Amino acid sequence: MSKKISWILMTLSAILVALYALGLLAAPSIRPPFIKNLFTHFPAVTSIHFIGGAIAIVVGAFQFSASIRAKHLALHRLLGRFYVGAIIFGGVAGFVLAINSVGGFYVQTGFGLMAIFWLATTFKAYRKIRNGDVKSHESWMIRSYAVTLAGVTLRFYLGISVVLGFKFFDAYPILAWICWVPNLLIAEFFIKQKAKKSKASGKSSRLDCFKKAEGQVVNH
Repeated sequence: MSKKISWILMTLSAILVALYALGLLAAPSIRPPFIKNLFTHFPAVTSIHFIGGAIAIVVGAFQFSASIRAKHLALHRLLGRFYVGAIIFGGVAGFVLAINSVGGFYVQTGFGLMAIFWLATTFKAYRKIRNGDVKSHESWMIRSYAVTLAGVTLRFYLGISVVLGFKFFDAYPILAWICWVPNLLIAEFFIKQKAKKSKASGKSSRLDCFKKAEGQVVNH
């Protein structure tokens, strides 16, 4: 699968999840029971988390557009600020919801750590680009967005659990972990593979330059 197709699928998934989140905000009648419970007990915090998450998941997808980065750097930077701001609000609100979750210790720990990793990886990415370290910034942005994409993977695994016949409260403690931990592991694998390719490409370029220089010496 090409990078462009992968990006399109990722972006479409992100937009659908964002629209779903905004739909839950606008239409209380379509909220499932556990979402209704969140809005009943934490209306403001839940709204902030949903809005922050919706902005981050869509804006973040466009931050991986090579075209925008190459041709519209100012827009890329502006979107980056929106992304960081959305995660600050969405992440803090998510942590509050996590530690007050009715799902018990495993749910609270799973979603609580997710919120912490979400904030930490994003802050790290921000600090790296502020220091002019573009390569490290890209790596930390991949990690950050891997956590952001938990919004997609949570719904995916939730759908699978329903198809398999699991009760929501039986599946929820597992979903609180598998919606983001595998994403981070995949991101880490991708970052390492990218670093290996870059290293191999650098060695190849240096070897070509050496051979070219050697050829020029021989010809003279």
